[in-house]
Amino acid sequence: MESNAGKPRGVLYSRPDSRHFEHVRVLPAEDLRPWVEHFWAVRWDLRGQPPYLQQTLSHPSVHWAFQDGTSRIGGVDRGRFSITLEGLGGVFAIKFRPGGFFPFVGTPVSALTQRTVPPASLLGPAARELEAAILATDVTRDADAERIALAEAFLRAHRPAPDPNVGWVQAMVTRILEDRAVTKVEDLLTPGGPGLRTLQRLFNRYVGVSPKWVIQRYRLHEAAERLRETPPPELARLALELGYFDQAHFIRDFRRIVGHTPAGYARRAAHGADAQDMRGRNG
Repeated sequence: MESNAGKPRGVLYSRPDSRHFEHVRVLPAEDLRPWVEHFWAVRWDLRGQPPYLQQTLSHPSVHWAFQDGTSRIGGVDRGRFSITLEGLGGVFAIKFRPGGFFPFVGTPVSALTQRTVPPASLLGPAARELEAAILATDVTRDADAERIALAEAFLRAHRPAPDPNVGWVQAMVTRILEDRAVTKVEDLLTPGGPGLRTLQRLFNRYVGVSPKWVIQRYRLHEAAERLRETPPPELARLALELGYFDQAHFIRDFRRIVGHTPAGYARRAAHGADAQDMRGRNG
């Protein structure tokens, strides 16, 4: 297994002690990388510990999560994803690349935005068989390779036909992620390329959200990372670097999605107050 799936982005607060929590991310086989970003597994043993509220700024991706009794396929969450972990448990999941889930179902991914659905409703009875096989494995790290092998076999058996729009959409998403100069949708337009309406239509169909949303979300990911620096950056300069016209708009957007002002978030991260808040008080 190739475990170097890069540094996680969008995790808002520090995780529980590694004695009680484990997060593993594994890249897929090369032939599946046009569609799958990585596999991930989370395991926790919080018996005798307070509940833990995990908060993440969601990505423009579809996830297929396998968990006893609650397996589901989830579209993009426009806000922040929150889940309370307690007792003993674990989740295994497939994270599809932006645009990578659409070819498997052929229906607009926007229909999944802010929703979770039973996998079989989209992928048929074979999805139930995969779920049963994965949930029959051990929940320890030793079983990750077996779960990934089962998932990859399923994905290969349902390998979609080539779709040039998938690569084009993914190139646009990658550009948004990597090019800090992209701060508005018009920055993605090129002479002779698709127009604004076509760009918006393709993102709606393949990603599930607008290109404007993806730009804002990736910039908020960056803002959260920068605000955890010591010392944190000056807010007016950070807002400008992220493409905001003024500091007030940046503060408003950050607070609406994260739940705290940028300054408040930076203080909580610096003083460790985030851990206290997440142990069930605000769940």
